[in-house]
Amino acid sequence: MNKLFFNSLILLLAISVNAQSKKTKDQNAIKEMCGCFEVTFNFAETFNYSKDSTYKASKTKIDKGLEWAGLVEDENNKISIQHILQVGNPADPMIIKHWRQDWMYQNTDFYTFNGDNNWTFNRKDKKSVKKQWTQKVYQVDDSPRYEGSGTWVHVDGKSYWENETTAPLPRREYTKRSDYNITLRGNRHEITNYGWVHDQDNSKVQRKPGKEDLIIAKEKGYNTYVKVDDNRCKASKDWWVANNNKWQIVRNKWDEVYGRNTNLSLNTKVNNKPLYKHLFTDTVIEEKELNDIIESFVKK
Repeated sequence: MNKLFFNSLILLLAISVNAQSKKTKDQNAIKEMCGCFEVTFNFAETFNYSKDSTYKASKTKIDKGLEWAGLVEDENNKISIQHILQVGNPADPMIIKHWRQDWMYQNTDFYTFNGDNNWTFNRKDKKSVKKQWTQKVYQVDDSPRYEGSGTWVHVDGKSYWENETTAPLPRREYTKRSDYNITLRGNRHEITNYGWVHDQDNSKVQRKPGKEDLIIAKEKGYNTYVKVDDNRCKASKDWWVANNNKWQIVRNKWDEVYGRNTNLSLNTKVNNKPLYKHLFTDTVIEEKELNDIIESFVKK
């Protein structure tokens, strides 16, 4: 009896150590996306399914920049990374708060984009997300963008994570295109010997109430993040240190909004300005004013 108990205990310990080892590998892979990077953004429309004879494909888009990705939170079940763009003259660069990604372990609560600034709240079964990580991606103003769950894979010297989820139109498209209202994003994040790559296979989707989704085109995205010396991003790091308190207040308010666990609809503009223009104003720093601005964009 004692021997059986001992063997069972050893087996349970082995399983626990193995699971912890896998989770540690996941965490390390996620944190490899931190640092200073030379980024190249590549997007090209590949296939056209539109029946409109006047349809014009989006132009191929290639952009470059320097980006700092810094840890905001590093907890056992959550890793948060803030991206900051650094552009212009290296001696006096322009700093632009960019996107944020939060990684949540075995997360069950999701806001799924459903077109036209609407996100549908849904709660998944714990079994369906077991040992998975959810990547939650936020806009420059920390409002929602897209999120999806998947398993980090470590095999043959590779570490990667894949997921497919709905998202708003990318910034390079939403002021130019009105023939689709959802991007179905096929995301792959892979850690490489030079940094990491964000590989995308996207569909441009036209969604209308009571009708089946219509894919009008496919798109390939391939964004490379080449790690460089952290000192090249010193201006971004210094900016974040100076401004982090303000954006902590903004994140706290959004956490309260997300914690309502209900469908979320946002106004595109308030007083003829989008949310980021309100929040990016240097004089807006007080908690009450920041909270009131964000709440004004949440449709009741």
